[in-house]
This record gives sequence, structure tokens and C-alpha cells, in this order.
Amino acid sequence: MDSPQPRRFTYQDLEQFDPDKRWELIDGTPYSVSGASLLHQSIVGELHFALKKHFAGGPCRVVLAPFDVKFSDVDVVQPDLLVSCNEGLGHRFQEGPPELVVEVLSPSTLRHDRLRKLNLYAREGVSEYWLVTPNPLLVEVLENREGVFSTRGVYDAEHCVESIIFPELQVELGPIQAALPPQPPIEDEVRETVPVYGER
Repeated sequence: MDSPQPRRFTYQDLEQFDPDKRWELIDGTPYSVSGASLLHQSIVGELHFALKKHFAGGPCRVVLAPFDVKFSDVDVVQPDLLVSCNEGLGHRFQEGPPELVVEVLSPSTLRHDRLRKLNLYAREGVSEYWLVTPNPLLVEVLENREGVFSTRGVYDAEHCVESIIFPELQVELGPIQAALPPQPPIEDEVRETVPVYGER
């Protein structure tokens, strides 16, 4: 006997879920998004400020989570940040793909952001995707080419992030790094060093 197919939830079902949690749907499967750390929220806040400053006065809007991006009734997510320059941006949600999506990674969302949401964003036509590693601070810029993301650049605190689809958009990571709460050193991180030669 065939096992029953798992239920596919829809956008309307989200209203009945636990309101104290953030929910996302990917292909009708619900995912509960946990609370964020101080480091995570600090990075989101600094990037939000930088993006707002760049796009101020123009046709594009920068939106912070929690705010739904609705690709379909069974695909609804809440990116940490989005930039929308199209008519899909409404009062309650973004209908269809925004131009740019930013996700700040954490141990609890790593697989979700780098696998499930990456594939969803690629398939649904998000033009550019920034994946941000908090510690050490790294920003990976991915470009959508015919439904597949390819990495166009990786930047750390010594660099300036350069957008692919917004050529004038550049974000200095040094000031963002300086504004973040102190973090413990990364144990055994590979760094440039001077080799010590043994005696012969």
C-alpha cells in the first residue's frame, strides 16, 4: 500500500501557525525560523543602513525581515534583507522575486539558507544573492544565470562588496566589522605566519 503524500501547506495556513515564531514555506513544507543572535542582528542592521543610504531617493526599497516574499501559495520566505525595484512590492508581502536578497548565516540556518532557499531563489528568478558569514565577516555575492547561482566574488573586512546588478552599489565592510560586538578568536584559524625552521 502506498504511503500517503505529506500535506502541502499554503500561504493561508500560515495565519494558523504559532504566532510567536517566524514561519517559511518551501514547496509546501513549513519551516520554523529560530530567534537571532546579537551578532546576526548587528550585521543585518549595519547592512540595512548601508543599503538604505545607497538607495535613498530612488525607485528601489530596502525591506527588513520579518516580511514575506511570496513566490507562490506554497513558497513563502522571509529573507533577512531584500531590495525590490519592481511592482511586486506591496503592503503585506513581495509578490515574486525581488532584485537582491541578503541572508546572514547562523549554525541553525546554514543548511536552510545555503541549500533550500538558495535553490528556491535561483529557480524563482532572484537576480542576486548575498550570503553573509558572521565570524569571520565574509560576504559571498552570487549571480543568477538561467536559474543557477554562480559566485562572482567573496569579500572580507578589508574589502568593499560590489554588486553585480547594481554597479554603483559598493558596501565597505571595514566599518561594519568595527561596529559589531566583539567575538572570541577563531581557534586554529589559518593565517599568514612566519615559518620556524628546525635546526640542522
